[in-house]
Amino acid sequence: MSLQMVTVSNNIALIQPGFSLMNFDGQVFFFGQKGWPKRSCPTGVFHFDVKHNNLKLKPAVFSKDSCYLPPLRYPATCTFKGGLESERQQYIIHGGKTPNNELSDKMYVMSVVCKNNKKVTFRCTEKDLVGDVPEARYGHSIDVVYSRGKSMGVVFGGRSYIPSAQRTTEKWNTVADCLPHVFLVDFEFGCSTSYILPELQDGLSFHVSIARNDTIYILGGHSLANNIRPANLYRIRVDLPLGSPAVNCTVLPGGISVSSAILTRTNNDEFVIVGGYQLENQKRMVCNIISFEDNKIEIREMETPDWTPDIKHSKLWFGSNMGNGTVFLGIPGDNKQAVSETYYFYMLKCAEDDVNEDQKTFTNSQTSTEDPGDSTPFEDSEEFCFSAEANSFNGDDEFDTYNEDDEEDESVTGYWITCCSTCDVDINTWVPFYSTELNKPAMIYCSHGDGHWVHAQCMDLAERTLIQLSEGSNKYYCNEHVKIARALQTPKQVPPLKRPPLKSLHKKGSGKILTPAKKSFLRRLFD
Repeated sequence: MSLQMVTVSNNIALIQPGFSLMNFDGQVFFFGQKGWPKRSCPTGVFHFDVKHNNLKLKPAVFSKDSCYLPPLRYPATCTFKGGLESERQQYIIHGGKTPNNELSDKMYVMSVVCKNNKKVTFRCTEKDLVGDVPEARYGHSIDVVYSRGKSMGVVFGGRSYIPSAQRTTEKWNTVADCLPHVFLVDFEFGCSTSYILPELQDGLSFHVSIARNDTIYILGGHSLANNIRPANLYRIRVDLPLGSPAVNCTVLPGGISVSSAILTRTNNDEFVIVGGYQLENQKRMVCNIISFEDNKIEIREMETPDWTPDIKHSKLWFGSNMGNGTVFLGIPGDNKQAVSETYYFYMLKCAEDDVNEDQKTFTNSQTSTEDPGDSTPFEDSEEFCFSAEANSFNGDDEFDTYNEDDEEDESVTGYWITCCSTCDVDINTWVPFYSTELNKPAMIYCSHGDGHWVHAQCMDLAERTLIQLSEGSNKYYCNEHVKIARALQTPKQVPPLKRPPLKSLHKKGSGKILTPAKKSFLRRLFD
């Protein structure tokens, strides 16, 4: 194993915890920046070009028939080839957080439609689901299993916001474990079916998952309800006969306690687990090898890399699998320095570059998702952040803009509302007002009465004020209710101002009486 530091030459602010890396035939692409990107690259997908330990981010190009793909953070991703004989590689993306801190329940399919030496063109399509549709979530896993010549997607774990009826201004961003249900998704027909397995009692997030033929192995993870990282190892087997699928789960020995670990494949039957946490505030510095032989799984410790002092002493780290046995790691910069980068980045190579691809084996791991803004467990942070706007891009390439007609019709979902008597936000004419917006106007929650949402633009809020209100838990009142809220407050009692009696204005022993003009002057002075 070799560890090398990577210099990011441009757009370093785009790389934030919660991103994903996708490897298309050796070319790596970055997905999921923390803030809304510039409109020249609305998808948040960038070519991850690393040469001589120098990284450049170049905006990706999408075909005109692609749907809109928001820059999701903490999504579940996996590769999919449609069948064991298919050569066309695709990526499945499900769930995750939008830059407005909303959770997504959508499923996207990304594929390459054109590729040359200078540019790769993607096509993104949204897959509509029917049946037992998984609720919006993040920190979960999605994998593809193959059985009897058919394929099926498997969704498990994750976290979601508490139900709307339980959400208040103070705990609007509070999350809970999703139910430990296993969802089978038919990519061809878009049918989703939920299965309850007695072996799975607790919801898990940020676990490691490995799909191998018709079997998925679930390792580690964090249970928010119990605040534990159980050392469990589950084997979920999916049989796809002509009739209904059969799903069964077996608890295996030999698991490890870890969350937010990164999984990379070193050969057809061997994987390496890097990073993660073993306790709430303690990184897991040990690496493990996962090997398969005759449908048996074995997990053992391996020789650790030569971690740098910065990595050893940092409280958090994050990253993603680049493919071909390589892991991309990031740690916070040193705030003690006068000029310091936000994050420092490393590449950890666990195997040689020429790794043969096995069509029967696909991997997925919940990459480290630690955000440094909270004191909660690192992978559980729930900050409401608008930062990390994309910097100016280098290069003279032309980029396709997204097709607004492909976006979701918000007019029937309740988002496009008349928030006040002077509301002038119109779905047909609205354009981004704040730099934090892209396809939706920013909104803020008014705490008066039962509460309601108002457009920040109609309330004439400065962007800095909007961010402060969104990050805090203080109550906010819109223009129409702020006076009512103030009237409900008990005014502070102010003691009456004591006026000195006129007799005290006479100087003792002087024998002089103040003239009326002087008395009037002194009255005005004390008043």
